[in-house]
Amino acid sequence: MNRVLVTGYKAQELGIFSLKHAGIEIIKKAVKNRLMSLMDEGLEWVIVSGQWGVELWAADAALELKEQYVHLRVAVITPFLEQDENWSEEKQTYYRSILVRADYVNSVTKSKYDGPWQFREKNKFLLRNTDGMLLLYDEEKEGSPKYMKEAAEQLAKSRAYPIHSITAFDLQSIAEEERYDSY
Repeated sequence: MNRVLVTGYKAQELGIFSLKHAGIEIIKKAVKNRLMSLMDEGLEWVIVSGQWGVELWAADAALELKEQYVHLRVAVITPFLEQDENWSEEKQTYYRSILVRADYVNSVTKSKYDGPWQFREKNKFLLRNTDGMLLLYDEEKEGSPKYMKEAAEQLAKSRAYPIHSITAFDLQSIAEEERYDSY
């Protein structure tokens, strides 16, 4: 699997409203763990659409891994131009720090927000141009990742498209490990 799409919940779906929230580091650690095992299978590109939440934290995690694994590449392919224009200054600063460090940045549609169709086009494009998915999702807590998961499952019926998951249990295990290590 050379190119993996990483996606999951938006920050507000997880109740995360600050960049200082401890959950972000737990999510990043879970993503790093999974990416490292995928690198053993030939992972070269981590691809996100840059949505505020799991995708940006995953990109940040991948960029941190890049310091050690120089072959790893990160792409941010947004649904439309200037997707951060209505975000807070703190979020924009974080987002732009990801963009400047990414190896590739582009938008599926070459215009500003014009409608929900842009998200559907982004999903189709990203699924068509990746070899598998790493998804942070909990079946018991429905949310926005559900649609991408369903589209990936549909795609997997017609071609090899592995879907790797990070679950609430995985995050809980990392949180407990962190607590144990801090004693």
